[in-house]
Formats: sequence, structure tokens, C-alpha cells
Amino acid sequence: MKILVIGGGGREHAVIKTIKKNPEVTTVYALPGNGGIAADAQCFPVKATDLDGICAFVKEHSVDFAVVTPDDPLVLGLVDRLEALGVPCFGPKKDAAIIEGSKIFSKNFMKRHHIPTAAYETFESAEDALNYLKNSRYPTVIKADGLALGKGAVIVGSFKEAEETVKSMMVDKVFGTSGTKIVVEEFMEGPEVSVLSFTDGETIVPMVSSMDHKRAQNGDMGLNTGGMGTVAPNPCYTKEIAKECMEKIFLPTIRGLKEEGRTFQGCLYFGLMLTKEGPKVVEYNCRFGDPETQVVLPLLKSDLLSVMRAVRDGKLGEMNVEFSEKYACCVVMASKGYPQKYDTGYEISLPKTGEGEQIYIAGAKKEGDLLKTSGGRVLGAVALGDTLYEAIQNAYALSDKIHFANAYRRDDIGARALKAEEK
Repeated sequence: MKILVIGGGGREHAVIKTIKKNPEVTTVYALPGNGGIAADAQCFPVKATDLDGICAFVKEHSVDFAVVTPDDPLVLGLVDRLEALGVPCFGPKKDAAIIEGSKIFSKNFMKRHHIPTAAYETFESAEDALNYLKNSRYPTVIKADGLALGKGAVIVGSFKEAEETVKSMMVDKVFGTSGTKIVVEEFMEGPEVSVLSFTDGETIVPMVSSMDHKRAQNGDMGLNTGGMGTVAPNPCYTKEIAKECMEKIFLPTIRGLKEEGRTFQGCLYFGLMLTKEGPKVVEYNCRFGDPETQVVLPLLKSDLLSVMRAVRDGKLGEMNVEFSEKYACCVVMASKGYPQKYDTGYEISLPKTGEGEQIYIAGAKKEGDLLKTSGGRVLGAVALGDTLYEAIQNAYALSDKIHFANAYRRDDIGARALKAEEK
């Protein structure tokens, strides 16, 4: 089988390495891929948002199955376009991808279907938003309506900060048209949990839970990033909480989407907050999370491609999807200065990986035989363990063997999880 994976980050590298385990797979194409992914797939410089270019590519290369992972092409309707060409896809169609594409849609959807989430108001004018925010309780959360590379949600601690945030989103258009409308919602407190799930629109199979580390610096300080590391499973996510989430959040979500004519087939990501009142939805994503995927897929015992095909064919209920009882940790190695200004172009030295170890490349390019840094988040060092502590130790031991100038990592990935495990 010829498989096409859309995207070019660490998440896509994890998907490709996992798909390649299926003996039916003969060729994997990655659009655009990256210098590290090139060791596992044939990469072509077609942007994930170049829908016409991707459609031309699948016709030329007789692709048998496509996996669309990034949010932008999903929200733009790439799956609809590829399916119309006769290429079966893993990923939701445009009408279902709106669950991530519009924060206002997702908040109103949760209200319609009585799915627990933070109280909120929506605004289409900066003036109306600021009038509301003058009398708000702080901290509060301001979110751009559309996609904003994971940076569209800002926690503000005062009206002055709120004023600056509204101005940057709605007036200065830092997120382009994504900030034309905004959501202002109550600040929730509690442990955060990421739960990726396979769903064909009828059946939903949650994957192993995970804990992301968004802040750039140790102690969860500094600026928000795309994610500096993850651990799985998340010790805060107990069997009792999982049961409650299935009944009150997961099933009502897929049923609600189907009722509204937006049947979701693909990976539905639930960003959850475990509040004193119970679990609530922080956000939905219409695809695999990054870097959550990097710790979840190494724990998948079932064949990923078979699961993906069952999702697309509406036969997920016939599959027995299994996960390992082990633990996983991903330590992201970034370019110093990320997520602000950073230098790239440094040679990367990678060790051979052993059993239970993976290196997923996110921001690297090939120059001759050399692999060089080309992005903020360069790679993820991933390792398994029989305990959470062991997985964390193993991931850091692996990252110690990876070298490039200007390398930066957090030294406390998993520390919060270990504390939670003690309770």
C-alpha cells in the first residue's frame, strides 16, 4: 500500500514510524515532511495547506490511503477533496473539523448538548468585549475564535492585560482573521488532561491519557509553547474520571456532532480540566495532539493503519484496540530562545535508539548527509518504562545522548505527574 501523511512535525514522524509497522505498507509519502522524517518516508515540498498541490500529488502517485494530521488542511476541507478523488482518508471532513476551527462553534455546541465547559461570552467587536471585561473577574481567559497555532488562548490577570490582548487579537490582527471574533471565558482550575480518541462517528475509543507541558521554562514558567514534553498515562485521570468523561463528554460529543449532520471520523482530541465540580472541556482538537501523539502511539499495541482504516470505514466497533500497560515520556529538545527568537542551522548528532526508545524529528533539514536544526522545537526524545519514574529517567538518558549547538530542554518534564502519583 502507498500511504500519504500530510504534515511535517514530530507528530507526523510518530504517525509514520507507527504506520510503517504494518507489513502491507510499501511506500510512505510525507507532504512536506522534514529532514528527519526523510529517513522513514519520501518527502516532497508540498505545503499542508496547498490543497490543489496535494490533490495533484495523489493523482500522480496513486495513493491508496491518506492520513491528514494538521488542523489547517482539515479545517480547509482537504479530506473532502481527497475522498472526492477516490482516496480514502483518516481525518474528519470540513463540517466536523469546525469543532476545532471555531471556538465559538465549539462553545455553543457544548451548550446545546449540555457538555460541561467553562462559562463564556462571545464578541465580534473590541468595544463590546472591553465593556464586558471592565466588570469581569480575573484571571479570565480570552480566546481567538479561529486557528492560531495553539497560541490563541491567553490567560489575563487584569483589565489592563485584557485590553492589550483584545487589541492585539481584534485590532492588530496578530492571528489574522482568526481573531476577528473572540471568546471570553471563566478561568478554570485543576489538573489538565489530554485524551486523544479514535472515533468513526458511532464508536469512540479513548487512547491512553497524557499530560502536556506547555510553558517554556522549568516549573511551568515562561511563555506558552507548542509543548515542551509529555508523559502518559496521566496519573490524575483515574478509572472513575474516565467513566464520567465517557458518559458526560465523549459520547455526548460524537452523538451531538452526528445529530447535527457533522459525523466525526478521525482522531478527536479532548483537552480536559479536572475541576472541583468535575471534568470540563477546555478545548477540542480535530486531530492528533503534538507532542501528546509522541507518547500515546508508542503505547499502542494494535496496528495503527488497521485502526485508521476501520475508523474511515465506520467499523471501529469491530476492532479490539489495545494499549500497553507501560508508561511513556517525551522530552522536547528545542532551539534556545524558542518560542521567540532563535538561531538554526546547527548539526544534529543522534544516537542509535534501543528497545522502548524513539526519536521523533520536528524541526530539521537535510544538508547533504548532515541533519541540521531548522525550527523552534527540533525533536522529541521518547522512552518507555515499567513505571512513570523509569520512563522519565529513560527519556532524559536518551536526550543526554542527542547533541546540537543551542539545544534547550526543560529538566522537569513529568515532575507534576510524579507528585500527582504520590497523592
